[in-house]
Amino acid sequence: MTILLVSFFGIFAVVLIAVSAGWGVLEAQRKKKVVGMLETVAGQTTLADTTILKESGTEAGSFVDQLVSQMDVAAKLQGKLQQAGLDWSVGKLLALMGAAGIAGALLGFRFKPLIIQSLSCAVVAVATSFLPYFYVGRRRSKRMNMFEEQFPEALDFLARAMRAGHAFSVSLEMLADESSEPLAREFRQVFNEQNLGAPVEVALQNLGKRMPLLDVNFFVSAVMLQKETGGNLSEILVKLAYVIRERFKLKGQVRAASAHGRITGLILTLMPVVLMFALLVVAPGYLQGMAKDSDGKWLIVGAILGQLVGYFFIRKIINIKV
Repeated sequence: MTILLVSFFGIFAVVLIAVSAGWGVLEAQRKKKVVGMLETVAGQTTLADTTILKESGTEAGSFVDQLVSQMDVAAKLQGKLQQAGLDWSVGKLLALMGAAGIAGALLGFRFKPLIIQSLSCAVVAVATSFLPYFYVGRRRSKRMNMFEEQFPEALDFLARAMRAGHAFSVSLEMLADESSEPLAREFRQVFNEQNLGAPVEVALQNLGKRMPLLDVNFFVSAVMLQKETGGNLSEILVKLAYVIRERFKLKGQVRAASAHGRITGLILTLMPVVLMFALLVVAPGYLQGMAKDSDGKWLIVGAILGQLVGYFFIRKIINIKV
């Protein structure tokens, strides 16, 4: 009965994904046709079609890559992959998520003494399928933090280069050559885009899209404003670097003040899990009564969900934006 139930849900999921993908492709093609007609009437094309000649991860490759590239979610996923510094395509990410989900479903059958077998299969499959996505998110967060730490030094470098008589575009190339990752890669892309014909303003706006950080937005706005109104750009960059460093100091003070809350949340989240595994090792029969009872199994599921919800709220409380 369990195998039939899992098979039914598997077939239903495959059919649902296929229908959704087909509908997404048709809808994307319709929107693309309408946009093309409007651009033809207006007599203009986008800059990305004419000047920025770069290959994205979903432009060529397998059938999965070509399929997901027609959906709106593909652009968001591809942006996250670029921000994480991974040369993956969206199709590869989805394939890894599917493989992790299948492995989790097989692993879920091993948990039948604790909770309902079909439910454990579904829960573990969903949880493991998001592991590649969480890995991308973790790498993205780490890379952005590194970029944010390097950014004040980059602004000082640009200011010194312009004071030495170099143009802003040449200063960008020098910064890309002298810096380390991830700063070098991002500013190298800015320099390459403007070399391919894109205005400096557009290349910097693309940098802001790839690195959606407050400091980068300040930098882009300052450069664009200086291009329109004039002024000493090197002095502006030096002052901006000073403001960013002061904000880092304030952020460090906030993290020190909220350290107690973070540790408390971690302890409250891990304590029930550690106690459960300790009881399974010390007294294996202690939890058998709850595990064998139908209501007890649902209580275990509720406890797990309660822990996740509590951890989420604790993270929201201690996550203070500076």
